Amino acid sequence: MAEELDEISKRIEEMQKLKQRPSRARYDRVHKTLEGKWRRRQLTTDRMMRDVIEALWDNFGGSPYSWCGFYLLAPNGAELSLGPHRDKPACNPLSLHGVCGKVLKSGLPLVVSDVKALGPEHIACDAKVVSEIAVPVFDFAGKVFGVLDVDSYEPAAFDEMDQRWLERLVRPFQDVGKPL
Repeated sequence: MAEELDEISKRIEEMQKLKQRPSRARYDRVHKTLEGKWRRRQLTTDRMMRDVIEALWDNFGGSPYSWCGFYLLAPNGAELSLGPHRDKPACNPLSLHGVCGKVLKSGLPLVVSDVKALGPEHIACDAKVVSEIAVPVFDFAGKVFGVLDVDSYEPAAFDEMDQRWLERLVRPFQDVGKPL
């Protein structure tokens, strides 16, 4: 009987984790919220970054997100500066050797299931972080000017679906400042 109760308890716990897991429907809700905001006002990069962070945190903050924010290429071109973020302080400035630096330099997203596997390539702003995803943010000229970074205390918290949705959420940055 005790084994059956343990098994039921494990299943309930797994189901609760799945409910908290980002889904297409939850990401779509974020996307529609942002589209609605951005349709009604003049787009600026700073305002859009704040909107993205607030919408993501409102929907995923605490589970599975432990932190989300933007890092922007500093004027010196040798490091990243912290932009809008939630929900606690983070490393600032950030060198270009970590996950965000790799994403900035390559222009390709990166999903990391276990940050400890990166060894010295991981910049630990929060020792409790287990997994991370970072996607590049492009300007109207197609140049990477920043990175959207998301951390989690859960192992393998992110996958290709998260990557596709996050890329979709930052795609409108390419339209800001575009010549008419």
